[in-house]
Amino acid sequence: MAGAVANAVRLRGSIAALSFVQPLIPAAVQSLTKRSIVSKSLRDPDYKRPAPYPYETTNYNIIRAMFDDVTPRMDENSKIIVVDGPPTGNKTEFAKKVAEELDMLHIPNVNLDEYYVTSHGFDMRKLNDKMPLSCRSFDIHEFLQNPNHRNVANMQFLLYFLRLKNYIKATAHLLNTGQGVVMNRSIYSDYVFVDTMVKHGFLSPEARRYYYQSRGEAMFEFMRPHLVIYLDIPVDTIIANLKQRNRPYEQGSKFYSPQVLKTLEENYKRDYLRTMSTHAEVLIYDWSEEGDAEVVVEDICRVDLDRYTHYDTQMADWRFTDEWDWKHKRLLFSNRTHVEEMLNWADMPGQYVKEMIVSPYDRLTYEEVMDKTPETQYAEGYNKNMGDNYLFKF
Repeated sequence: MAGAVANAVRLRGSIAALSFVQPLIPAAVQSLTKRSIVSKSLRDPDYKRPAPYPYETTNYNIIRAMFDDVTPRMDENSKIIVVDGPPTGNKTEFAKKVAEELDMLHIPNVNLDEYYVTSHGFDMRKLNDKMPLSCRSFDIHEFLQNPNHRNVANMQFLLYFLRLKNYIKATAHLLNTGQGVVMNRSIYSDYVFVDTMVKHGFLSPEARRYYYQSRGEAMFEFMRPHLVIYLDIPVDTIIANLKQRNRPYEQGSKFYSPQVLKTLEENYKRDYLRTMSTHAEVLIYDWSEEGDAEVVVEDICRVDLDRYTHYDTQMADWRFTDEWDWKHKRLLFSNRTHVEEMLNWADMPGQYVKEMIVSPYDRLTYEEVMDKTPETQYAEGYNKNMGDNYLFKF
């Protein structure tokens, strides 16, 4: 933790050294993160946001920060909205509709295919038969069929890591383009599943302790969402929905038992929603029967974000008075070096978590299999077997 804080302090110091080139943000600009959200249909048809910074292809650094400000691109819809809730309920389509109505970017829930499927389309799960048990790929489908498997902890940490990357992407997009983001779940509710899995014996207490240590290291610079939309579904309805959609890997799963789903519901409502309400707006809907996204959008636009002041904890993560405070955050989430540092903070050694330890012999077997497989023999972008042109890459 000390190293992570030191890195952040060094970065803040380097920014402060250049802050004399920027005046304080005028009061009108300070309120940008508080203004109420506006639907696309009610916006001025001639409204145009300034050109976005190409953060995905062009690294944002101190030199560029001197000439490229954050706040001129921001408006009342420069917000992060998270759609959350228990399984089923069609959250993905709902989040897409909300994003469309508000002219925001939709970021879907994480999928382990992001990790297991290479850029060339090769699925590393095909190698499981050749791998030792501790090194095998393990996804949600397998978890639902066997939630007591040895590799559950590795799967959950992989999901956690992907959610970290997703939230970094959401924050970078907002700070570099001004466009708001609607996400299906986020890193902030990830622990609800971890706590539920520990209570029912799917995850060890040691893995949980390691998980919370990693969160503390990785997320202290993160800014919580402005708005959380919770789609509430009773346990009986969840089970009925699961039967209706009839996915083979979900049927009869221990994780989808009434007892586990009840614990998940309690953790969401007793802890997550209560905690988030002290930092963000929270809207809760009875989603026993799928509702209308347009009605929810109308509610979102009626939320009075102007009522919060600098004395309130709500929106405090997004309340800055100096342009270089905004740029500090933008550098953290947009500069590749600093993003890698944040992800490294999440990757602490977990030697005391037995189910996550890979023996040297298993690791050697893993490396041998990867080296003998043409699709994974070389790093992505440098794999001559897959047609990569790596001649001028360093």
